[in-house]
Amino acid sequence: MKKILIANRGEIAVRIIRACRELGIKSVAIYSQADAHSLHAKLADESICIGPAESKKSYLHIPAIIAAAEVSGADAIHPGYGFLSENAGFAEICRKCNITFIGPTPEQMRQLGEKVAARDVARKAGLPFLPGSKSAIESIDIAKKSAKEIGFPVILKASGGGGGRGMKIVHKDEDLEKAYFTCRQEAAAAFGNSEVYLEKYLENPRHVEIQIMADKHGNIVHLGERDCSVQRRHQKVIEEAPCNLLNEKERSRIGAYAVALAKEVGYHGAGTVEFLMDDDKNVYFMEMNTRIQVEHPVTEQITGIDLVRTQIQVAMGEALPFSQEDVKIKGHAIECRINAEDPKSFAPWPGKITAYSSPGGLGVRVDGFVYHGYTVVPYYDSMLTKLIVTADTRELAIKKMECALKEFIVDGIRTNIPFHLEVLKHPDFMQGKHSTRFLEKAGFVK
Repeated sequence: MKKILIANRGEIAVRIIRACRELGIKSVAIYSQADAHSLHAKLADESICIGPAESKKSYLHIPAIIAAAEVSGADAIHPGYGFLSENAGFAEICRKCNITFIGPTPEQMRQLGEKVAARDVARKAGLPFLPGSKSAIESIDIAKKSAKEIGFPVILKASGGGGGRGMKIVHKDEDLEKAYFTCRQEAAAAFGNSEVYLEKYLENPRHVEIQIMADKHGNIVHLGERDCSVQRRHQKVIEEAPCNLLNEKERSRIGAYAVALAKEVGYHGAGTVEFLMDDDKNVYFMEMNTRIQVEHPVTEQITGIDLVRTQIQVAMGEALPFSQEDVKIKGHAIECRINAEDPKSFAPWPGKITAYSSPGGLGVRVDGFVYHGYTVVPYYDSMLTKLIVTADTRELAIKKMECALKEFIVDGIRTNIPFHLEVLKHPDFMQGKHSTRFLEKAGFVK
């Protein structure tokens, strides 16, 4: 592998460029006209404009991306996260064009990336489940029958979904019909797939996910868990590793579930198996993401393993450079997503950054793509940077994050830094008693 085209933008594109440099591999950035001054376009060895600002005409435009790869001579494509990262059709086109897709095979993506199909695989692998439909809900009558059997509250989810979109919580029978059709419409619009399924809704769960890495030689390793329970409308806001509730035995048990799921399809590449956990530490399979995650840095910080570099090495056919016994959890890491948005209403806030200074010091990491004078455009996700801190204990990590946030300067636009500071000092978060409904119950979200 000599040259990798990065089919993405923003901080993840910058992250991949850095991994390529360490491996001595040339990088090719693609960018939309709106992103001409983005950092990823400046840092890559080559940069190619592939279309206008609109995502479907640029970062989601497969013919333009493949053409850029062929023109630049790239022999591999890294999709990052979001956009085409879990698009099996895109992975298949890459294969037909003799371009290595840095990720699982199209077949593996279809088996695990679509939620209904993934649940079938997970059942075969022996993973635990919440009560729910075993297949897509084809009609409102079937939805009503399933909900009655499961018992309210229930949650409708898009089969091809992710990122909190295409989800509806229903507490009573009379609200089910509207939620069902709305969920299907949202799913079709967001993912091009209107299939939805239904399962029992846990009122106050923890969201715990396991990072796995697998090579093409049958080696599959889990790298511990992340707690992603601080969420706003099913969107992760703050992530940490490890989960403060789990001990080593419990971690190994949940990790074994994730490895079993991956083994069921002969998976290779990076992946994340997501679970809901109740008050008794029972876990229930939710979904699998067949890509690198936004929150992967917290796992890197507590294991010392470079996940993006390993992704690339695995795609080149190399064996994993570590075994399960080599994975050691050390310290505690927390990540805050710094977004260009109003800290109260969460409305996006594009504009020119008139002053920018990121925090530093021991145990402080900033993964971003903006700089002094950069203009935040309104066409994409509002995340600017990820601020990650690492310390010996969770208590010290919280304090370090507070200090780093106060040191962060982003002028000219509004960011959610004040929001993060408020969350960090809330007693429930400080004591590790938060759930996925924490922000709602604490009054941060209306």
